[in-house]
Amino acid sequence: MSAQSADPRTRQLHLNLFVYPGGHHEAAWRHSVSPDPDRLLDIRFYQDLARAAELAAFDGVFFADGPALADNVRYASRFRLEPFTWLSAVAAATERIGLIATASTTYTEPYNLARLFASLDHLSGGRAGWNIVTTGAPQAARNFGLDAHPVHAERYERARDFLEAVGKLWDSWEDGALVADRRSGLFADTDRIHTVDHEGPLLKVRGPLNIPRSPQGRPVYVQAGSSEDGRAFAARYAEAVFTAHQTLRSGQEFYADIKQRAARLGRDPGKLLVLPGISPFIASTESEARRLHQEFNELTQPEYSLELLHRLLGVRLTQGELDGPVPRELIETGGERGNGSRFQLVLDIVEREQPTVRELLHRLAGARGHRVIAGTPEQVAGQLQQWYEQGAADGFNVMPPWLPGGFDVFAAQVVPILRERGLFRSEYEGGTLREHYGLARPLSRYEAARSAAAPVA
Repeated sequence: MSAQSADPRTRQLHLNLFVYPGGHHEAAWRHSVSPDPDRLLDIRFYQDLARAAELAAFDGVFFADGPALADNVRYASRFRLEPFTWLSAVAAATERIGLIATASTTYTEPYNLARLFASLDHLSGGRAGWNIVTTGAPQAARNFGLDAHPVHAERYERARDFLEAVGKLWDSWEDGALVADRRSGLFADTDRIHTVDHEGPLLKVRGPLNIPRSPQGRPVYVQAGSSEDGRAFAARYAEAVFTAHQTLRSGQEFYADIKQRAARLGRDPGKLLVLPGISPFIASTESEARRLHQEFNELTQPEYSLELLHRLLGVRLTQGELDGPVPRELIETGGERGNGSRFQLVLDIVEREQPTVRELLHRLAGARGHRVIAGTPEQVAGQLQQWYEQGAADGFNVMPPWLPGGFDVFAAQVVPILRERGLFRSEYEGGTLREHYGLARPLSRYEAARSAAAPVA
């Protein structure tokens, strides 16, 4: 049964708080509603955010990461806190909310990453989720002793090998291997602890892991790429997909495609959640919300925004061209950049809307290509409901333009409307991220093999 065909009386949307230092609008740090930038290095700021999201019964908090300093930190809040340190501190301050972190398959090793996530899952009582990325930032390469960033296809080949290796590591302790029998003196059943001996196309890992199987069996697999390689990867491995769409039609096409791909691989498409990003400016009237959005846009730095556009489209423009049309003829669709899903999203805006350069920069300033809404709480809730009920989303990554206020108003004014309409929970029913997402705890490969070999009664 697909997610769309599930009983509408029981199906409800999923909400994550996507935390980005200071907020998702590139000029948020300059606006008077935002906190002093020093707070962005204070864990208590993030613990308060996570507790507020937990009070609203959100499925999870998501903390993105990248292993390099962004080129444009001169004009925007672009530093990165290390996510496992961050989430461990957040885990200690919360009880139920899921904890989702980005980690790169290109710039980590399977054994180290498996240990980090298994530890987080144990210490949080089963709340870990892994946002699987191959890393798109080419400047990361030299931070890890490489002369050049691996090309798109090579990164995904390593990612597939990586997933196979870490999956074996997380299963290397069977459930029940930890005995801890004081009377007999048996601490661990070593017959249920297995070497991995993974030898893939690119990676070799012996194992076993040095920590027992975690409460969820393994963290929830989240994936965020929408390229052809990314869609194929998500259909095979992901349990939740973070994605960016500007139009309902685009969201519907992606939703149908990813569910169909999963079904063709023998998966239940209802167990693969599609969660687009949404960045809302909320006020008591639509005109006030639009004015607030415009206030943020007027604080953008053209030099920063033009550099972002260059990274996305490969076109170098100047401030003297801001009020002219985006030169479509200069945008090359071939090569490595053309493989990226965000490239295609921005190109679609250019071709569909024919904006000026300034208008396009303001579109991207809000959430780097994710959908920005400016409206009343009822209008925002209505758009979420439309996408949810018309086959474009199973829920959303909420990306407040600024923090904490942009989230506070969403939790206080939009969430109650969603609850009144029967679209979102009032309280948690489970304690793990898998339970929040409606996902079963997977059997270990050893238990699955025994079940498959058992005679049918």
